[in-house]
Amino acid sequence: MSKVTADKLAATYIKIRDKRAEILQEYEKQDNVLKEQLDLISNALLELCKETGAESLRTSTGTVIRTVKTRYWTSDWSSMYGFIREHNIPQLLEQRIHQTNMKSFLSENPELLPEGLNQDSKYSISVRRAK
Repeated sequence: MSKVTADKLAATYIKIRDKRAEILQEYEKQDNVLKEQLDLISNALLELCKETGAESLRTSTGTVIRTVKTRYWTSDWSSMYGFIREHNIPQLLEQRIHQTNMKSFLSENPELLPEGLNQDSKYSISVRRAK
């Protein structure tokens, strides 16, 4: 029984990765066409709701519901942080840790470890195509 070599594994890895990229590219192309079609239909339905003054339209195939989605963002994070501190409203921020910044902070301050901080590390590989 022959042993599988690193060369064979790397070649197979690259072949699979390339095939996945090809499949993903084709999927994204087809999905973009469908997204454009959905956008056209959504816009037509929104216009229909606007014209009729309806918040919902019941049809034999389903109910169309018009809703308002609002997004918030800031172009001045310094002021936003000050506002949040001033009004004691940290719940305006999402509860997640910026991974790169935390790694950098911990490497610069190994003696400072926030209570409740968890860490999970694992090895991974990357394979570069030979030139």
